[in-house]
Amino acid sequence: METIALEAHVRELLERARGTSGGRAAETLYGGHEHALRQTLLALTAGAGLAEHESPGEATLLVLHGHVRLSSGDASWEGRSGDLLTIPDARHALDAVEDSAVLLTVVKGP
Repeated sequence: METIALEAHVRELLERARGTSGGRAAETLYGGHEHALRQTLLALTAGAGLAEHESPGEATLLVLHGHVRLSSGDASWEGRSGDLLTIPDARHALDAVEDSAVLLTVVKGP
C-alpha cells in the first residue's frame, strides 16, 4: 500500500505549472495504460486550460485547490476546492479561473 501526500504534490505541480508557457503540469499518481483506473493530478495556472477533448471513459474531477470551469457544449459547471464534478460523456474543456489543482479519475471503457 502506498500513501501519497496530495498537498505536497499540489504545491510542487503548481510551481512547475507556473514555470511552463502553457501554465499546466500533470502527474499520474495511480494507474496508467496497464490499468482500467487512472488518477492524475493536474495543476493549471489562472487562465490556462485543456482545450475541448473526448474522455476515454467514465471520469470525475475533484478540485483540490482553486477554482475551475468544466464546459461541454452550451453547459458549464464551476468547481471550487472540495467540489467533485462528474465529467460528461461528451466533448468537454477545462479552464482554471484561478491557480488550481484537480485530481482527475478515469475508468477506461471496455
